[in-house]
Amino acid sequence: MAGERVTNCKLTIICDAFGKSDALQKDWGFSALVECDGRRLLFDCGNDADKFAANFESLKIDLTELDVVVVSHRHGDHTAGLAQILQARPDIPVYAPADEPFSTTTPPKFYRPGVASLPKHMRYFDGAEPDAVGHGTAWKRKLTLINETKEILPGIHLIATVSETKGSLEMPELSLVVNTNEGAIVVTGCAHCGVENVVEAAAAVESRTRLLVGGFHLVTTGEAEIERVAASLREHWKVTAVAPGHCTSEQGFLTLQRIFGDRYIYAGVGEAISLP
Repeated sequence: MAGERVTNCKLTIICDAFGKSDALQKDWGFSALVECDGRRLLFDCGNDADKFAANFESLKIDLTELDVVVVSHRHGDHTAGLAQILQARPDIPVYAPADEPFSTTTPPKFYRPGVASLPKHMRYFDGAEPDAVGHGTAWKRKLTLINETKEILPGIHLIATVSETKGSLEMPELSLVVNTNEGAIVVTGCAHCGVENVVEAAAAVESRTRLLVGGFHLVTTGEAEIERVAASLREHWKVTAVAPGHCTSEQGFLTLQRIFGDRYIYAGVGEAISLP
């Protein structure tokens, strides 16, 4: 399914809670600018709109020059800066999961079945049920909702997963797959479904994972399980390199750095990773 491939890719971490630069603001959230063959895609929008905008300014990146925005999932530490982007670029394409907060419809099960014997003033919609009830959203514009693998730019796909983990059960999430000649660059916001499941889903687009970037969601995971996941990514899933951030956890950083050695790429806020 690989299809077209990207020849040059650069990732810049816009928002995260760790980093070397004192000029950038740290916050619990994630955002990464992905530049591929002249196109600029923003993956996630951070936790605080003001800090998000300040980091763009410090990095001298113009919001109006973005081509596409992807929101990985509904949590506020990945969505807060979206309003800033829409103010600067009202017409920009925005991709989000097919999830109620992003303006899907309210499931009919919430207002069905009706009770015909009730008086009209006690019936939902006066007893005249509409064809669809739109779900409210904080973003007053139409987003493109994704619930399956989709190529959004040449060589760049979104993959859709659903969490089966307590605390985020049934939450849909999008991850990014950038095809290069050396394999896929996979960018994940939080991997609520499990980071191994993200890599497995990405393999349907490109079997080789050249680089896995973003939050691996190991913050509440025990040390032994972190060890197992890290070893599995390297030995079973054959991930060539990792650049973990956000919710991977400090123990996750330590373990992944030990297991991947020189194939561990530091990805603090402000870091730029370039791949030919």
